[in-house]
Amino acid sequence: MSRPKNQNHKGYGLSKAKEREEEWDFYWCEISWLRENFDHTYMDEHTRISHFRNHYELTRKNYMVKNLKRLRKQLERDAGKLEAAKCDFFPKTFEMPCEYHLFVEEFRKNPGITWIMKPVARSQGKGIFLFRRLKDIMDWRKDSKFLDDQKEEIPVENYVAQRYIENPYLIGGRKFDLRVYVLVMSYIPLRAWLYRDGFARFSNTRFTLSSIDDQYVHLTNVAVQKLSPDYHPEKGCKWMLQRFRQYLASKHGPEAVETLFSDMDNIFIKSLQSVQKVIISDKHCFELYGYDILIDQDLKPWLLEVNASPSLTASSPEDYELKTCLLEDTLHVVDMEARLTGREKRVGGFDLMWNDGPVSREEGSPDLSEMGSFVTNTHLGCVNDRKEQLKQLFSNLQGQKKVSS
Repeated sequence: MSRPKNQNHKGYGLSKAKEREEEWDFYWCEISWLRENFDHTYMDEHTRISHFRNHYELTRKNYMVKNLKRLRKQLERDAGKLEAAKCDFFPKTFEMPCEYHLFVEEFRKNPGITWIMKPVARSQGKGIFLFRRLKDIMDWRKDSKFLDDQKEEIPVENYVAQRYIENPYLIGGRKFDLRVYVLVMSYIPLRAWLYRDGFARFSNTRFTLSSIDDQYVHLTNVAVQKLSPDYHPEKGCKWMLQRFRQYLASKHGPEAVETLFSDMDNIFIKSLQSVQKVIISDKHCFELYGYDILIDQDLKPWLLEVNASPSLTASSPEDYELKTCLLEDTLHVVDMEARLTGREKRVGGFDLMWNDGPVSREEGSPDLSEMGSFVTNTHLGCVNDRKEQLKQLFSNLQGQKKVSS
């Protein structure tokens, strides 16, 4: 993809030939480019770019928690505690260093439990560590205080201290989390699609709380696990979501699995609603988010983080197939060719789960007065017959065009 014209202030005054070379319609950009160039880049009506301007409201760990806490307070005020409880899907979290004293107060209420420290703006497991004693983070705090006292220009790196989930669901004695893909085309109104495929990422070492310093036990990031002495490059450390869902159904029954996946739907929608009023909803922007979800022994899903640039690097042939299909289907939904009608509820592997309100699996408008029988239009971990669906979809659209012409 060519770089956009006028990508910085020096871009003004380029020759016509140079401008034509740098014109573009679609840009899958890096976050660093967005930060430096978005505000002074001209975009034509039809152009599309792969991030919202302030995506970090959802994808930075501290902002995500801040926005979720605000939504929970708002729901409790407007609709009561029962509705607010639908936001109880993230562990107790404190931003450091600004909430250090609040954290210490909470820490002393529950001595002996495990906490996890995460840098708010890093990825791939970098900078994360577990601890059970305050003195384990004193060096970090002293470094922060030193920088404050010296009034250094170097900014203090913010962390979140989060209660560690000590009872994760284990398969084969190993911890795992889920990577799920959500595509947002608009925040006002909110229009979000859920991809059917995803994967579970496993650690290579059996889970234990007796060795909290072993990152191969506690961190499931592929970037961490591939350095493990037990890592097999050919096998990898992933299960596709279809396999995971089938495994759970065989162990717990389909009803328990439906409840779990419905609870995950709630996480996706509530997290997006928590930033709906603060994200700058630009018609040129869309975003493919990578959600990281942990399941505990009670089959309760927990939101760990949301990634603005989920890795598209493949670690196995199966992973390659998933990610190439994911990208292809993302382009179909973005629809640069303007082939879709806007009424589609499924495009390839994507199912429309929210369109300024919940989307029903049933045809027609949902009867919201009978929400007890309402089934959301999501099929996470279900069969993804995307090739057949796309063939049928575009064949039907072509037929409609011929009739109308």
